[in-house]
Amino acid sequence: MIGRMMIAKGLDGRTTHKRSPRRMAVWFLLCLTLMMTEQIRVFGQPSGTYLNPVLAGDYPDPSIIRVGADYYMTHSSFDYYPGLLILHSRDLVHWERITHALHKVVGSVWAPDLVCHEGVFYIYFPAGGTNWVVWSRSPAGPWSDPMDLKLPGFIDPGHLVGPDGKRYLYLSHGAIVQLTDDGLATTGLPIDIYKGWDFPGSWSTECFCLESPKATVRNGFYYLTTAEGGTAGPATSHMVVSARANHPLGPYQNSPYNPIVHTADRSQRWWSQGHGSLVEDSQGKWWMLYHGYEKGYHLLGRQTLMLPIEWTADNWYKVPDGVTSENPVKAPVGTSVDGNMDLSDHFGGSQPGIQWQFFKRYRPERVSVDNGTLSLKGEGSSFDDSSPLLVNSGEQAYEITVEYELGDNVTAGLTLFYNETAHVRIAVDTARVAVFIQKGAKIREPNFAGRHGFLRILNDRNEVSFYLSKEGHDWHRVERSLDITGYNHNVFGQFLSLRAGLFAFGTGTVGFRNFQYKPLERK
Repeated sequence: MIGRMMIAKGLDGRTTHKRSPRRMAVWFLLCLTLMMTEQIRVFGQPSGTYLNPVLAGDYPDPSIIRVGADYYMTHSSFDYYPGLLILHSRDLVHWERITHALHKVVGSVWAPDLVCHEGVFYIYFPAGGTNWVVWSRSPAGPWSDPMDLKLPGFIDPGHLVGPDGKRYLYLSHGAIVQLTDDGLATTGLPIDIYKGWDFPGSWSTECFCLESPKATVRNGFYYLTTAEGGTAGPATSHMVVSARANHPLGPYQNSPYNPIVHTADRSQRWWSQGHGSLVEDSQGKWWMLYHGYEKGYHLLGRQTLMLPIEWTADNWYKVPDGVTSENPVKAPVGTSVDGNMDLSDHFGGSQPGIQWQFFKRYRPERVSVDNGTLSLKGEGSSFDDSSPLLVNSGEQAYEITVEYELGDNVTAGLTLFYNETAHVRIAVDTARVAVFIQKGAKIREPNFAGRHGFLRILNDRNEVSFYLSKEGHDWHRVERSLDITGYNHNVFGQFLSLRAGLFAFGTGTVGFRNFQYKPLERK
């Protein structure tokens, strides 16, 4: 026990305290060791370190830049709108949401590249079978409408400025295309410049899939950081690969340290690790942000991880020996931002919080917020076309609760939603309450709460239970629990994640109050 004095029996048989300097020093070291062990046990990591993920939940394909002491990041937003969330940090570990850069639906938004060139911010991204760009004078916006770069057949654009000031986009499959000086259009056609790194044929991967090119310029070299192996599939599929050249157009030489990041086998915590983006911090140290699936929790999507990067004497980069994504890592120097990443919303302002996104059909006119109530108009005639309002769930275990007040001709409730096929929900109307798994009702029973009540979903590490209450206490559990482990891309496709949220369908409106997202203890 910490703080217990070392004792022994005296010659007369009574207890005496041993206070010799040597024993006191031993006692002090023992206490210090126990205190440090207790700190690790309670907080999960030693002081001055961070533990991956740095962004828990579905933040795939991260693209990051530093401007002075500030870091900005965006990621793939797929079918969630508004899209292209901009995050801000001052230490690379603690993040806050600041805005969305995309408010016009152009399709499923894949791996973007956020850049700052001559004081202007750009995001290049693929969606709807082509590639787009938006721009702004500030990361906080306002951002322009998306402009079509007319680049079909390629994904994952990565911006680069050459030695002559010309601007380029790296593209998937090892291609490159030149941009106009303003960066808002292309000039000429893409050409192939890089064939990738030939990983061993015995490795278990999803595909070769040369993609996600990101550019770094350092010491006269142009570094191309790419991904191979496929972003899902087997645990060992994805990887980060590096190559360099003396000119943006090559020729490129593969790094002797490839793969820079890779999941070695399925016993590791993080699977399909890949898609890296490099950044230099204000102290001159380098870091790689990338993504991976958490073992047993593919339904959380690809979470953002970070590892330090060191440069060798011959100008290659690698992860330092002994550093892994599973263990605590010494944290970067910086100041934590004050903003939080809480998913709860008490609807105290005039707009819903920035954490909310619609699925596919972006219709903000459906939502109004007043005096602590979010009013959500019904969409469609069934849940299948209701376009739920979702938050980016990031915990292994959590519960969500909300108070509801039903109008006429509306069905509403809480959902854990992957896509139109894979979801669970608890739905209420004025007559009944029902629990649904995918498209079939598991349980139907009378709605004893009526027009006004409280709903709750408990997700206990992929085991889900549903509850109804009339007054917000004395919860009634609706029959049975469901297992949702398989609600992920490897089963249902689309590279999405299981997200918590609200829904309403029909011609009426429902009022929601006090949406609470409560994380439970993480294992």
